[in-house]
Amino acid sequence: MPIVSLVIHVPIILGIPIAIGTGQQLSFLLFFEHYRGKLQTEIVNFIVMNPLFIKKVVILFVLISHSFLSCHSQADTKARQNTPAHLSDMAKAAYVFLQTLSEKQKVKIQFGFNDEERYNWHYIPRSRKGLTLNEMTDQQIKAAFALLRTALSDTGFNKANSIMQLENVLREVENRSATDTYRDPGNYSFSIFGNPATDTIWGWRLEGHHIAFNFSSEDNRLVSGTPGFLGSNPAVVLSGSEKGKYILKDEAELGFALLHSLKKEQTEKAIISNDAPGEILTAASRNAMINDPKGILFNELDSQQQKIFLQLLSIYIHRYTRLFAEGLMKEIDKAGLNNLRFAWAGEQQPGIGHPHYYRIQGPTIIIEYDNTQNNANHIHTVIRDLKNDFGGDELLKHYKNDQH
Repeated sequence: MPIVSLVIHVPIILGIPIAIGTGQQLSFLLFFEHYRGKLQTEIVNFIVMNPLFIKKVVILFVLISHSFLSCHSQADTKARQNTPAHLSDMAKAAYVFLQTLSEKQKVKIQFGFNDEERYNWHYIPRSRKGLTLNEMTDQQIKAAFALLRTALSDTGFNKANSIMQLENVLREVENRSATDTYRDPGNYSFSIFGNPATDTIWGWRLEGHHIAFNFSSEDNRLVSGTPGFLGSNPAVVLSGSEKGKYILKDEAELGFALLHSLKKEQTEKAIISNDAPGEILTAASRNAMINDPKGILFNELDSQQQKIFLQLLSIYIHRYTRLFAEGLMKEIDKAGLNNLRFAWAGEQQPGIGHPHYYRIQGPTIIIEYDNTQNNANHIHTVIRDLKNDFGGDELLKHYKNDQH
């Protein structure tokens, strides 16, 4: 098939793209930049892809356009109409998603809530259980991301979207073929633990390279969204059509802003090492803990520094929906803001080639940021709820009691 380039004028309203397609063999993808909800108008080159690659294009199209697509197939509409009315938005979305799947797909995606697979998480590229985007139809992909929408804020959803798209950048940087599946935006897996329509306690997970979110629900309420990992490689795209893209920019810049706001004696407390660790310290552990907390305490900061500290904390907490983020903040506040610490390791100047690390730690939470790999152009970030990771021990006890 010859490659055809079409120039189309497309309005982008609040970061929502419009994409079109003609013919069974054509798929069009609009890549967009969404920055603080500003109205934009862009001229975009659409490339007609080889039919072999259409599936991957459709996956990305569904992800970035999901928020405004309102057309559903008859099967999808029927599933929504039959959804139990008492369920939460998340449980309803999970139920609808499951109804789009074949019995064979359901076997792959569903596990018991007490299955050890629920704790088998990681953020590296690897083989995973569950159902990948590549194994789903277009309708199923839309339903899967409708579920994700119920758990993440617009900002969190867009970051996850952008991180998936970075797989295409890595494929190009590493000179991999267009059919390579190691770097593949379709190689992200959904798993559901329990039955969202009938179980009072159930959960689900989205996981792939540099994305891992683990959600647990009890009595129609989201009680846990951690471990929650987002990473970016490259941290800053250095070449190609995505040059300059910097997905986790706020996390990086606010960390440096807080560090550079400190006075000399404060800096001495905050800096715990001149060498940054090569990875987040909690890694992919089941139980996250960093003993002997270090760094500068919240109450050792002045009012302006505390403001920056809370802005940095908010960037991570508000990856989730507003309601869930408010719950996390209440738990942090209840444990005492003055018990929060900010710690820094590594170089103190930003930019590629300057490895650095920071964390926020308190009685209920650990947040880590690490940028050391690939000449300090590769970011890992994680949120760990020390009380409620994977739903917490109390939730698992409730689940086991409910089974008797």
